[in-house]
Amino acid sequence: MMTKKIVTFGEIMLRLNPPGHQRIIQAQHLEASYAGGEANVAVSLAVFGMDAYYVTKLPLNSLGDAALGQLRRYGVKTDYIARGGDRLGVYFIEHGASQRASRVIYDRARSAIAEAKCVDFDWDMIFRGADWFHFTGITPALSEKAAFVTGEALKAARRNNVTVSCDLNFRKNLWSPEVANRVMSGLMPYVDVCVGNEEDAYNTFGLKPHGTDVNRGKIDSAGYRNVAERLMERFSLKLVATSLRESRSASDNGWSGILFDGQELYQSRKYDIHIVDRVGGGDSFAAGLIYTLLLEKDMQECVEFAAASSCLKQTLPGDFNLVTLDEVEDLKKGNASGRVQR
Repeated sequence: MMTKKIVTFGEIMLRLNPPGHQRIIQAQHLEASYAGGEANVAVSLAVFGMDAYYVTKLPLNSLGDAALGQLRRYGVKTDYIARGGDRLGVYFIEHGASQRASRVIYDRARSAIAEAKCVDFDWDMIFRGADWFHFTGITPALSEKAAFVTGEALKAARRNNVTVSCDLNFRKNLWSPEVANRVMSGLMPYVDVCVGNEEDAYNTFGLKPHGTDVNRGKIDSAGYRNVAERLMERFSLKLVATSLRESRSASDNGWSGILFDGQELYQSRKYDIHIVDRVGGGDSFAAGLIYTLLLEKDMQECVEFAAASSCLKQTLPGDFNLVTLDEVEDLKKGNASGRVQR
């Protein structure tokens, strides 16, 4: 396999969660790990064998060192990470079960990456020899400074002929739909491949798929095609993809994916998942898509691989997708029994 250089840019945070399905008010201790949208994508791609470079800014303290160590543990290249700033962002998650939803609390204001400046990153050097750049809508939502740095990164990616993907990833705890629309409208003209679920497209750009109600398990692929067409028309995108989550409960979801190339809509098979940890599902879908697109697989293969790898991620605790290529290929071939492998 030919290795490709992929660059992702965003915030990695300390993740704290009670054991199992406890609420924070019950917990006597919290479990610690590290997570963040673009970091999750970088880990997935590194595990799949790609040269995945993660760019961020980390404080010069033990928490920053630990985050750096976790990335390196899974093969992510950290050459371009800047050091400095006051703090590492933190997020807390309570895992839902049955009819009780999962809940996230952010403590990330004034984090090192939110306060980063353009001088922290030499983007032309970072993109030297790069094939792909990935970011999410979370990063420009962190602060005006982060939005500006993201814009400079996108201009450099364009100068260096690097393919760009963006996962819209709207977060209502970070910004409003009005601000998201304004900022993302200025960034999207640099994007080639857009990823996002039905809520992201609606909250960021007011585009809602007709005939779809994920809370009732109702999915209409024609509605998603219409959203994809409107995104392509507005931003001259090459591809639009979305993961489709049918939320029957916090514990059991239907999961599939769609990829649109401007002519044809490709839809993956659907998986019924008993959720272990749903966080990072969209990031692993984006990573699977990037991986197969870089290998120039056909569109149906791309969406099938992305859906299968992200299905498997949701059987793992934590944000990172640590499944192997063989496991993804096995699931794609229909081996979904979960029997013990000896």
